[in-house]
Amino acid sequence: MIVDRRIFLGSAAGALIAGQARVAFAAGETDRRFVVVMLRGAMDGLSAVPAFGDPNYASARTGLAIPRDGAIKLNDFFGLHPALAGLGRRYAGGELLVFHAIASPYRDRSHFDGQNLLENGSARPFGLADGWLNRALTALPGSLKASRREFGVALAPAMPLMLRGPAPVTSWSPSILPAPRADLISRLGRLYRDTDPKLAQALEGAAQANGVAGVGGMGREGGANDFSTLMSAAAKFLSEPAGPCVAMVESTGWDTHANQVGPYGVLNRNLLALDKGIDALAAGLGQRWRQTAVLIVTEFGRTVAMNGTGGSDHGNGGAAFLLGGAVAGGRVIADWPGLARGNLYEGRDLKPTTDLRALMKGALVDHLGIPGAFVERGVFPDSTQVRAMTGLFRA
Repeated sequence: MIVDRRIFLGSAAGALIAGQARVAFAAGETDRRFVVVMLRGAMDGLSAVPAFGDPNYASARTGLAIPRDGAIKLNDFFGLHPALAGLGRRYAGGELLVFHAIASPYRDRSHFDGQNLLENGSARPFGLADGWLNRALTALPGSLKASRREFGVALAPAMPLMLRGPAPVTSWSPSILPAPRADLISRLGRLYRDTDPKLAQALEGAAQANGVAGVGGMGREGGANDFSTLMSAAAKFLSEPAGPCVAMVESTGWDTHANQVGPYGVLNRNLLALDKGIDALAAGLGQRWRQTAVLIVTEFGRTVAMNGTGGSDHGNGGAAFLLGGAVAGGRVIADWPGLARGNLYEGRDLKPTTDLRALMKGALVDHLGIPGAFVERGVFPDSTQVRAMTGLFRA
């Protein structure tokens, strides 16, 4: 359905923005799981979700465009990159929502600042010292807090800003070192118990985390940068009866300034890894997948036109995904601004028309049951003009 230059695709898409989000918890609310995947480096949304129905798409993206017959068709206007075959099947099965021309409030094209703003949840870089996801966890319903030592887990080498804060959380990452012998771990444990209780506690916690993640001893299983390894580990943490109910997983290397296109290009490899990782998470969660939502975000989009090295540069408007068994999917949500030169942001970027915070607010309220007033006041301050999306989840 085209109204002037703006497009709302999918049944009831226009009703997704509402002043007060609703909560529709089913009997299995204690099994609800939420995973945030952060694609660091700025995914090219116009390649991941090509807008082949825009009359200016092919010419504006010369050298980068995904042709209609080469994309996975979502509808008559949008498709998916061919590397996202698994996501395409989930869209067809009603488990994937695609958002386009979406962005955080950040507009200055610095990875460092853009990621900081996206993670802290304020309207400016370094506006807050803790993360929006951690602040949200402090207001989890009692049914999701019960019997949990930690509410969230980060699958990352260090605790990301998004999960830093007062709520109890933990982190895990596969080691790049060979696994030490079990006898050495045992000896260290006895030594630390006698000399340094804090080190003993840290060692025991790390060993327990590796046990949950399926890693013997203290070493790694699979490649340290293997996204599927991280997603499989996330599934194991989220499947523990008293384990965390929220996970954040990092994926790096999305800064595609050069050699972006082609089957061996960096973007194709990254999208294949993302697709495979989602399948690994779903397989690991088993029946819990039906109560799971996965939010995939990146700090900003990329330029519409190809640069001189076969890639794209830092931009603004991009794409995001929300998927899982709990998601009312099979729709593309886009207030489409158009790709004619006069419609581009600063003459070079897809113009953002949807605030990413509206999507994140909707997920917290309707899926995790975080009170809407707390989301407005404590999770995303300075965002009262951004209304939470509704209608994203199955009743």
